[in-house]
Amino acid sequence: MIRRAGEHGLLVETGTLEVSHRLDALLRADRPAGVTEIVPGPATVLVVAPGADPAGIRARLSALAAAARAPGAEAAAPERTVTVPVVYDGADLAEVAALTGLTAQEVVDRHTGRELVAGWLGFAPGFAYLTGLDPVLHVPRLATPRTSVPAGAVAIAGPYSAVYPSASPGGWRLLGRSPLPVWDAAADPPAVLAPGTRVRFRAVAG
Repeated sequence: MIRRAGEHGLLVETGTLEVSHRLDALLRADRPAGVTEIVPGPATVLVVAPGADPAGIRARLSALAAAARAPGAEAAAPERTVTVPVVYDGADLAEVAALTGLTAQEVVDRHTGRELVAGWLGFAPGFAYLTGLDPVLHVPRLATPRTSVPAGAVAIAGPYSAVYPSASPGGWRLLGRSPLPVWDAAADPPAVLAPGTRVRFRAVAG
């Protein structure tokens, strides 16, 4: 289904993150005329097209969405792989170990032992929800969020991990910190961990 979203937006309901990534890749490979923004989400893709013919862009999106959902459709090629160095000295590392029944080192080993995928951006510019976290590390958010989390903080909450792109309030559990800047408004693209990016965490000394 395709819904109107504001004056110039169309929201394509994809149903799954995989279909969102495939549709995002199809749109970026052959961007329809007039489209200025493409924003994939966990089960949707928002397309902003102020300069497009409404009927034409809707028909184009419908065709591309059908292709993205088709049985046997190829998975979207990963944007790239980014290795994120992390000093694992986070304020919540010991509590995460207690919640999961692991040692602190085992938490680090599980966090660094899988390749994650940037599913979508939200909450703040450049904040990537990283999917594929080891199920053992699925812990709840803090009952009371912190009023300030520093830029570069590496955290987990529920089934996701993330690197805070800038200082902000936050309720995720902090495992460590990374020196890698993941957001630069002057860069192109500004987000290092764009949707579809493969991500590996690597432990480094502080």
